[in-house]
Formats: sequence, C-alpha cells, structure tokens
Amino acid sequence: MARICIYGAGAIGCHLGGRLAAGGANVAFIGRRGVGEQLRQHGLTLTHYDGRNWSLPPEAIAFSTEPAAAAAAELILVTVKSGGTAQAAAELAGVVQPSAVVVSFQNGIGNADALRTALPGRSVLAGMVPFNVVKRAPGAFHQASEGEPEVEDSSTLVPHLADFARAGFALRRHRDILPVQWAKLIFNLNNAVNALSGLPLQQELAQRDYRRCLALAQTEALMLLAQAGIRPARLTPLPAHWIPALLRLPDALFARLARKMLAIDPLARSSMADDLAAGRRTEIDWINGEVVSLAQRLGQQAPVNARLTAIVHMAEKQKAPPRWSGEALLAELREGAPQP
Repeated sequence: MARICIYGAGAIGCHLGGRLAAGGANVAFIGRRGVGEQLRQHGLTLTHYDGRNWSLPPEAIAFSTEPAAAAAAELILVTVKSGGTAQAAAELAGVVQPSAVVVSFQNGIGNADALRTALPGRSVLAGMVPFNVVKRAPGAFHQASEGEPEVEDSSTLVPHLADFARAGFALRRHRDILPVQWAKLIFNLNNAVNALSGLPLQQELAQRDYRRCLALAQTEALMLLAQAGIRPARLTPLPAHWIPALLRLPDALFARLARKMLAIDPLARSSMADDLAAGRRTEIDWINGEVVSLAQRLGQQAPVNARLTAIVHMAEKQKAPPRWSGEALLAELREGAPQP
C-alpha cells in the first residue's frame, strides 16, 4: 500500500490526510508542534456537510515536525500556505525519493512550479481543493462546502487512485489544470472581502454591498483573463463570467438563486480571516496579488485587487484589524474599478 505524506498539517492537510488514513492508507503527517500535540491528545474527527464522518484515535496518527518523515513517502501532498512553499521545497529537496509523486494542493497559481524547480526529476503536479474546511475544535475538522480535489492528470497518479477512492474522494483529473486553478482563484477573491468584514462567510455573502465588492474584484480578474486568452474552468452550474451579475442582485433574489453558495457552515470563515485573527501572514499575494501580477504581465492595471491587497497587508500589521462595513469597503474599491 502506498505511503502518503501530508506536508503541512493544517485544516486542509488534516482533512485530506485524515480521510485517506481512515480509508486504510498509510499516512504520515508533517506540521507544527502545536498541531501534533492536539492530534496526540484528541486524534482526528472529520465531518462532512452531507452527514458523513470519520475518526482516527491518537495512536493511529503518525505525526512529525521533521521533513525527514517524508523520506519514505511515495505520494506527498503539499498543503502548506503559499508563503511557506519556498521553505517546503527546500526541505523536501533533501529528503524526497526520486520516484515520489508530489502534488501541490495549495491556493494560488505558481506553487507547483516552485516545487518543480526545487525537485528536478520528480513528478510534481498542480492540484486544487475547492471546498472549505472549518476547524471546530482541537483535532476536529468539518468540510463545510461541496467539491472534490482537482489535480493535474499524470500516469504517475495511477498507483494512488485507489487510496483516494477508499477515502470517498472523487479525485478529478485534468489535462490542463491552469483554467481550474484560475476558476478557484476567482472564488477565492472573496477571502479578502470576508477577512475584512469580520463576519462568517454565510453572513458576509448575504449582504449585497460585500457581494458587490467581490463582483468588482471578479470582474476585473475576468477581464484580464480574457485578454490573456485564459478561460476559467466551470466549477459551478453557472460559468465564471456570470457570477458577478449574480452577486449584484438584491439580497432576497440572490438568496433564492444562490442557495448553494449560502449552503455552508454558519460559522465558516475564509482561511484569510483565520490568519488575520491569529496574527499570521495571509495568502493575499497569492490570491488577489495573482490578479495584479497578471495585469502587470499584460501591461495593464488591476486597481480593485491591488487595493484589496494593500488593505489586507495593512490589516496584517495591526493587532486588532479593523472591520470594514460593506458600504465603506465598496466605496473604497469603486474608484478606478473596471466596468462590466
């Protein structure tokens, strides 16, 4: 049976690895000491919005803080935050066996490329996790929204497909993963809006002014992607370019037409909101910042996403980041925003 390593045992890593282990895979977790202590005390309890659940007792969890724990792995799932990719790549370069398959299940666009540069000769694949995972308690993680892991297709994945199937994952493989990554990033543009609102996702998305902020950021990104000849994959019933119009609808109409978007855990917040609350560096440069970088490559500007990036960076420096009302944030972003 393939040995799998989760490199970055945060919410996503614990959920992916826990389900794989519950399905019978031989899984090793690498993460921070504090996470290891929680897992040693509480084990892993995983729940799903559709009612499914999985659990692992502490003695069934192999956890380490040392990169060397990845040396025996045949499949390594990198789930660290994007800001930690360079360090993860350097650490893995010294221990990963030549035949190992490495999958970047991270936000952003270029993390797999960074791993490929550090791990020449290995099979390094880009992936994407579309669902939200909420930490409800020490060792307890809840999948709060729909979706299945998406990954760049490769024959090197074949020996590991059965592990994902036993874990209950319908691993979705793509010849071209870039449109899928951009589609996820378009949705993740809400992470900054949610973090600045200080509200759970469900409450934030229920308010039209916050949705208008997101619509501005998405419209700007979609216009740039069209110029670059990139068409985001369709991950929802509606194509990506229809979403901004949906977001601008009045609250009552939006609630009727976008039930799935609001069908998330009432307490769920974006990972960026969690990072700000904990005083950690966010992934803003790998989400909204990716749109700004795309604009620069095209000789264009992205004022909405640039402003969101700047506001979040300012919030990172404050012990108690201010909460923006939807009205105030919308007014801040409207100046210079592209028109749909």
